[in-house]
Amino acid sequence: MASNGIRSRPDVPVEALHVTRRIESFCWRVQQLVGEGGFALVTGAPGAGKSVTLRLLAERLSEQRDVKVGVCSRPQANLADFYREMGDLFGVELRPLQPMGRRQGAARALADPHRCLAGAAGAHRRRGAGDAVHLLSELRLLCSTRLDSHILLTVVLAGDGRLLERLRSDEFLPLASRMRVRLAIERATPDELQEYLRQALHKAGAVKLMTPELIATLCDHAQGNLRALMNMAGELLVYAAEREARQIDEKLFLETCATPPTAGTKVAAGRRR
Repeated sequence: MASNGIRSRPDVPVEALHVTRRIESFCWRVQQLVGEGGFALVTGAPGAGKSVTLRLLAERLSEQRDVKVGVCSRPQANLADFYREMGDLFGVELRPLQPMGRRQGAARALADPHRCLAGAAGAHRRRGAGDAVHLLSELRLLCSTRLDSHILLTVVLAGDGRLLERLRSDEFLPLASRMRVRLAIERATPDELQEYLRQALHKAGAVKLMTPELIATLCDHAQGNLRALMNMAGELLVYAAEREARQIDEKLFLETCATPPTAGTKVAAGRRR
């Protein structure tokens, strides 16, 4: 969504995003966690709002003093690439040495000021499951010193159900046990989706752009997925702009978004005995 209308865009200003009480609570808890360091976890289905939550959290954390926020965008990389990216994120030189020397040097470089690393970590990796294990294990070992008594980083992981499944496995138990703050984003109800959509219309300065009946219809068709809702709303906006419509209603939705049966599809009708 953007200030000039309903759009399914990733570059929406943070101040225009809708923040639920659960997301607000999660961000607050992570802000407190930063003072001590540790791991946090965001999970949810694709399109549920994980990336939006990370954007909101990164914005909040960047406002704190002595906190530097970095986003790991290539969690599927090998260890050498991982350390190079860490160095770029936090402005320190991390050389790809032998594992022990690399880890000790990185720990010294990251020790001050406190840093927060946010990133997406799913179960699928282009290089295979083994690399995911090594990377997350390396991150776990890097984050703490003095027998886990001194935490160097605050790490926020985000992923779908595959990440949760991995964390339940034996190889990830040491990491899973360190998750101190969790947020599970569930499928949204139609009422919650309507709240999101009305908020978007309000921020866009177009409260009456969509009829109440259309809003209810869109939220029912989205099946609890926020991304699906915004995609449909964005498509409708394009059609409405093309037709110079002053208001978007259910008629336009049926003309543009309702998918008719494909050719060759057989529809059986009958009556019960």
